[in-house]
Amino acid sequence: MTSKGKVLLMDDEQVILDVTDEVLRFLGYDVMFTRDGAAAIDLYQQEQSKGNPFDLVILDLSVPEGMGGKEAFEKLHAYDPEAKIVISSGFTNDPMLTDYASYGLAGVLAKPYRITELKALLENMIPAKK
Repeated sequence: MTSKGKVLLMDDEQVILDVTDEVLRFLGYDVMFTRDGAAAIDLYQQEQSKGNPFDLVILDLSVPEGMGGKEAFEKLHAYDPEAKIVISSGFTNDPMLTDYASYGLAGVLAKPYRITELKALLENMIPAKK
């Protein structure tokens, strides 16, 4: 089966990484994941330098230990302004979530997210490959 796209997922909660990895693979996407923003930036740059860029990046907004999504987004966006980056969070009061487009984000994914929401987001963000 041909991949529908390549996704980088950053979240500090292993259970979210495990479940989302399984769901994304079931939906036909290739996925790589990290547990903090610094590792996500490194992985993003490594894959891009190999000519194998990510189609979408999903960053957890809050990471208690390590670089969170806000700082990772700013660094990734500076490195690659064309990157499609989505912020994921269980919090709704951060301005980055309520006014995501003005920050340059492609979208927001509220936690806990459902498979249907994740599938719809991916289908809207990653064009179908022919």
